[in-house]
Amino acid sequence: MSEPYSVPVTVRGYETDVQGHLNQAVYLNYAEHARWSLLQAAGITQSGLISQGVGPVALETTIRYRRELLAGDEVTVSCAFAWGGGKTFTIQQTIAKADGTVAAEITAVGGLLDLKERKLVARPQEVFRELAKDPALFGLQDV
Repeated sequence: MSEPYSVPVTVRGYETDVQGHLNQAVYLNYAEHARWSLLQAAGITQSGLISQGVGPVALETTIRYRRELLAGDEVTVSCAFAWGGGKTFTIQQTIAKADGTVAAEITAVGGLLDLKERKLVARPQEVFRELAKDPALFGLQDV
């Protein structure tokens, strides 16, 4: 698994529900923001993916809510990729408060979709390695 990449986020008031908690759907937005930030930091853009005829897809997402988040809370959202030998990969994410308290744990299974064939790419890590300027951010070493 790669070392976690993290981005800071401040919980905004309009993201909360009637109890004042961060709305459950927004956790997914924060996770997605961290994933795209990692891609960008590694030098992979949406246009770069499209030019290669692929796009990332979410196949399964599980969120474990641990502690509430309120408007104004400062959090970090981490993101670490784990690669297997097949068509999918796993992304482990943690949303943690400034004091280190874990607010949520997110596990996602994803893949890269061949945009013409509408099928998953056989070895997505090879595409990431090829496209990334810094594949180490994905736990992939240059070969």
